[in-house]
Amino acid sequence: MDIRIGSHTLGLTHPTYFIADIAANHDGSLERAKLLIRLAKEAGADAAKFQNFRAAQIVSDYGFRSLGGQQSHQSKWKKSVFEVYQGASVPFEWTPELKAVCDEVGIDYFSSPYDFEAVDHLDSYVPAHKIGSGEIDWLEELEYIARKGKPVLLATGAAYLGEVQRAVHTILAINPQLVLMQCNTNYTGSIENFNHVHLNVLKTYALMFPELVLGLSDHTPGHAAVLGAVAMGARVVEKHFTDDTSREGPDHGFALDPRTWREMVDRTRELERALGSADKQVAENEHETVIIQRRCLRAARDLRSGEKITRADIAVLRPATPGAILPTHLPEVIGATARHDIPAGKELRWDDIQ
Repeated sequence: MDIRIGSHTLGLTHPTYFIADIAANHDGSLERAKLLIRLAKEAGADAAKFQNFRAAQIVSDYGFRSLGGQQSHQSKWKKSVFEVYQGASVPFEWTPELKAVCDEVGIDYFSSPYDFEAVDHLDSYVPAHKIGSGEIDWLEELEYIARKGKPVLLATGAAYLGEVQRAVHTILAINPQLVLMQCNTNYTGSIENFNHVHLNVLKTYALMFPELVLGLSDHTPGHAAVLGAVAMGARVVEKHFTDDTSREGPDHGFALDPRTWREMVDRTRELERALGSADKQVAENEHETVIIQRRCLRAARDLRSGEKITRADIAVLRPATPGAILPTHLPEVIGATARHDIPAGKELRWDDIQ
């Protein structure tokens, strides 16, 4: 089933839809957020995405402190988890201005909501709702977002298949417009993460949910995972975006900059062209090579009219001159009689033999 988001149609037969997840890379500056939108558009993104949350509505300061230390990608943060989320949040007041800049440059505006108030606030600004991986078992929120009636993009990192099934069925029971995205939520940008992105899960999703548009929310370095996912049928790609990966902040290090983002888009567009049709046939640009690379039957020596043709009299050589007898008909030619003299090297035609 194809899905319409803004002016774009998402589906297996349509171009890959690229979401530049600016996330916290605005670094607390509205003007910087606007700059990143413009840079994302220039780099080939179809959507610019942010994240709307209030720290107290998404994380428990007590809960994280009681873990006894920050874990995974958070272990590199210089501030507490609560403080980082406070600094990374996008104020609701920014939304109209961010949307206006997206409209100005011609890019879709997205933001992932992380509480009910954020869902309601964003609904009149966004063409679809993106649900982050960490929300996959908060069914109450999934239902709330699904009831908005807009396309839903669901990331599925750090989840078991049964949890994905439950979330998918929860949303589909209300809203059929769903993009299902494979994801790995280790945000370290390590090369080792290629061992854990598991693109083959897309095959599982395609078998289980053939009606859904598939996607990849990716945090691995480079473009390999994206190109692999597109080759396997993903038509939505989300990656983090920044202008400088050396900046300090939770999302800069594993993001793409404008140059590498453009390269990803360009290589993907080449791949889409290369994927082509599932029908095996002689391609439009191969008609001449059919002649010069294939063989036909030719006289191995001068043949005289009335001679019976033996296998030794036949050479199978390039080019396959149009109208010549092809090698598949070799058994039919052996034992035939030459109707007239045939010079050595000439292609054999059906009107040459009887």
